[in-house]
Amino acid sequence: MAAAVALESLSAPLIDSHCHIVFRNFDEDLEEVAQRWRDAGVGRLLHACVEPSEIPAIRALADRFPELRYSVGVHPLDPEHWAPDTQQVLREAAQADPRVVAIGELGLDLFRDKNLEQQLAMLRPQLDLAVELDLPVIIHCRDAAEPMLRELRDRADRGACPKGVMHCWSGTPEEMQGFLELGLYISFSGNVTFPKATDTHACAQAVPAERFLVETDCPFLAPVPRRGKRNEPSYVMAVAQRVAELRQDSLQAVALQSTSNACALFGPALHNV
Repeated sequence: MAAAVALESLSAPLIDSHCHIVFRNFDEDLEEVAQRWRDAGVGRLLHACVEPSEIPAIRALADRFPELRYSVGVHPLDPEHWAPDTQQVLREAAQADPRVVAIGELGLDLFRDKNLEQQLAMLRPQLDLAVELDLPVIIHCRDAAEPMLRELRDRADRGACPKGVMHCWSGTPEEMQGFLELGLYISFSGNVTFPKATDTHACAQAVPAERFLVETDCPFLAPVPRRGKRNEPSYVMAVAQRVAELRQDSLQAVALQSTSNACALFGPALHNV
């Protein structure tokens, strides 16, 4: 209850810049979940896509919930969903709906799998597509900062590095600096509330004000005090509150800044929240 009251005085609605409400564990109570995010002051949701077969269902959610925008892409841990025509499938989906505001969730993940070359073979055409369509990318990067920085720096040297965000940031301040130098944003999720996430805390303190976002990555990574339970968009307030504490700033200021930053990155489709 206290969280909902705290947000009533905010002059800017929060944006959950990364969520997955298409997942089956929202089937039974999605209307109640939506009411909670509205009551909590969440004005926009950006729904990330992990593989092409999700796109029709995510589009249907955008029809159902007018505050939802979405991306199209293939997650690095889902190579079975990459086919020779996948780039074209993503291109057509992005061009067919102005509510598509990003390419992703793409990236590299060497925590679970070590198939770097296979992941790069999916990553590169998605980065190319983002540049072609002038859309930002949503980057998943876990235990893979070095190869990701190498890839993006090479593209920057060729003038082919898209803008974008490092979602659910869990890297070190030094790694963060490398991505900031490439013009990327840094997004904090529920893990910023975890007591032992000291690197993430340091990054939240150090990131420039104009370069951070907040997200839930729901249904994963529910913030303290709901850790271990299903996450949902209304809980983005807990993320914003912890970021505010770490930055010794007000919740109001973090809400205003993160909303402004999300709109700057993802464009006009996120405005008027």
